[in-house]
Amino acid sequence: MKVFEQEYFSGEELFDVLVEGDCIQIMDRLPNEIFDMVFIDPPYYLQLPASRKLRRWDVRTEVNGVGEEWDKFESFEEYDSFVVKVLERVQRLMKPNATLWVIGTYHNIHRWGKIMQDMGFWILNDVIWLKTNPMPNWLGVRFTNATETLIWAVKDKGSKKYTFNKEYARQFGKIYENVWRIPICSGEERLRDEKGNKVHPTQKPVELLKRVILTSTREGDLILDPMAGVGTTGFVAKMLNRRFFMVEKEKIYVEWTKIRFEKFFKNSLFV
Repeated sequence: MKVFEQEYFSGEELFDVLVEGDCIQIMDRLPNEIFDMVFIDPPYYLQLPASRKLRRWDVRTEVNGVGEEWDKFESFEEYDSFVVKVLERVQRLMKPNATLWVIGTYHNIHRWGKIMQDMGFWILNDVIWLKTNPMPNWLGVRFTNATETLIWAVKDKGSKKYTFNKEYARQFGKIYENVWRIPICSGEERLRDEKGNKVHPTQKPVELLKRVILTSTREGDLILDPMAGVGTTGFVAKMLNRRFFMVEKEKIYVEWTKIRFEKFFKNSLFV
């Protein structure tokens, strides 16, 4: 895997690359209509109060939530402005028949969907990720948050020849159902530091990205992930013989992505 700082990219420089930097600036340095698929796992803007500790139902143990600076915005207006900036660039970078996936919770996914429709994206499906091992309902004052939603779309209503591999979709439900039952990332798959702490609070499971990539791309396709986190999209893309271009601004996540790739692909010419 090649790791770069900010610069212009073209040709083979786009293949199997992780770029450290701001996704808006990096996407501005890319040529038009080059990606076959885009996967966005954005900040959810959870709006968790800094002074309030989340505790499980027995109140004895704290929940390790998302408190990172990258999830903080001053207002919905600022968040929506961020969404528009990302989508404007993604729309330019998508091939005419490329597809876009965006994942989120009730905190943010409806804002993404509304803005996408306003910008001319055509929504094909929503897919519900039903977590088989969700975080505990520690307060018991509302329903357990056991799902996340993925929006799957094309760049405009005229996009007809997008990829949908129904033979893979059938494996996830006999009628191609849009409910995917997958556990959250845990066990050996979850990246942890030397103290046992999660490297990334919202690391997505390999199985989730496997389904996204298998159903909506073909071997050799080029996939963009502009907010790569610890690199799950590229990691799965490589396993499935796809190419990737990832962007991540947090240096710690870039370093852990490198560790992850080097460990798994250590006997491969890929590294």
